[in-house]
Amino acid sequence: MQLGDIFEDFSFDARTASIEVTHVEIDSRNCIPGSVFFAVSGTSANGAKYAKDAVANGAVCVVSSEELELDVPVITVPESLLRGLVAHVSALVTGSPQLRCELVGVTGTNGKTSVTSIVGDLARALSWNGANIGTLTNERTTPAAPELMRSLKTIVDGFDTAKSRSVVALEISSHAIDQGRITGLQFAVVAFTNLSHDHLDYHGSMEDYFEVKSRLFTREYTQRCVIWCDDPYGQRLASETQLAVSEVRRSDATEVVQTVTGTTFFWRGQLVNTPLIGDYNIDNALLAMAIISSLGASDGAIAGAMEFVRNIPGRFEVIRGSSITAIVDYAHTPEGLRRILNDVRLLSPASRIVTVFGCGGDRDTSKRPEMGRVASKLSDVTIITSDNPRSESPDAIIEAVMSGCDPDSVVYVQSDRRAAISQAMELANAGDVVVIAGKGHETTQMIGDVELMFDDRVVARELVK
Repeated sequence: MQLGDIFEDFSFDARTASIEVTHVEIDSRNCIPGSVFFAVSGTSANGAKYAKDAVANGAVCVVSSEELELDVPVITVPESLLRGLVAHVSALVTGSPQLRCELVGVTGTNGKTSVTSIVGDLARALSWNGANIGTLTNERTTPAAPELMRSLKTIVDGFDTAKSRSVVALEISSHAIDQGRITGLQFAVVAFTNLSHDHLDYHGSMEDYFEVKSRLFTREYTQRCVIWCDDPYGQRLASETQLAVSEVRRSDATEVVQTVTGTTFFWRGQLVNTPLIGDYNIDNALLAMAIISSLGASDGAIAGAMEFVRNIPGRFEVIRGSSITAIVDYAHTPEGLRRILNDVRLLSPASRIVTVFGCGGDRDTSKRPEMGRVASKLSDVTIITSDNPRSESPDAIIEAVMSGCDPDSVVYVQSDRRAAISQAMELANAGDVVVIAGKGHETTQMIGDVELMFDDRVVARELVK
């Protein structure tokens, strides 16, 4: 597209208006010839500081809230409009892929990845096109608008045009809502999983956290929603939103039978047989089924499709040894950790639970003692280790976690994550379950500025033998 076609409300001379734009970026390092660089303010720096770097890397235009002297055209707009303009231009340059599919948005503290993954699987099992974008597919839970639109374009370009429906489920983080990453998107339906302690370093309070999440449940984004109402914040959201609401509760599933190989239950009079494991995955499945139902699929077809849903990588991922079972899970909040440990206890009541976990650096520090309390209370043995310490001292993070541990519990400290997992295997007796929490599907560990290859699942498979 040409610059003049993208920024129709701005006056350019003929030469400037005819500049070809092929790419949109907010990171100067990723600019290439043909890029428009948006100098967006981040949490630690103003993007205008990197405008010259963007031009050096090939940017043909810079959009900024500041007046800049550069060798390329500079478009100046108010800071309040900048992020919305990024989303708009990103959609235009990629050909508006969001208009070629039905978008499903899922937000909440825990469960977003599982619910969006199940929605994608159900869509495919129903012979629709189906995909999901989030923690498993991109670096951020919700990518910035330029990356999000490029991902969407790649997905919809690959869809089978002969199929009647195309559904893409997006994980929507509170940061994405607050920072305008999804500005301008229209969703077929949005869903709420739950709300618990997380990201308070960013939001400041649970009330502010809830307020940001609730912005998704307005007519700016959609006309209908699915809400988990066994959560108090979900109940509140359902009562306050002006959207058409489908309320979902655990009581929607009856005659539940759980094993370490799968789950069966009845839903709306239909038998559901799914390979998903764990109590919390029943909640996730109920939400996903209600979402697909809101898109028009029949109850019988949805129930039958649940047989083809895949286990989600790094979510209650079971790794079996000859005498010990390991479970790798992404649980990285107090409530997430509580749920996974309670689920393990429910499925293996006679087994001891040995838990290995840590807390990430440069993230919400207030949840660390609470996670220590949860793990030490619900585990027979707890080993506190490093997660992704990033710029923080691993020992300082561990000390904060330790401050919340039950003084009467059995707790070990081992900052080396591999050594901690090895110690857990050594402490486990035949029949015990080792829970490795916090990183799930992740394949790297950030220590300072160094990104190391590290996958809990790979290490667990090696050591459980």
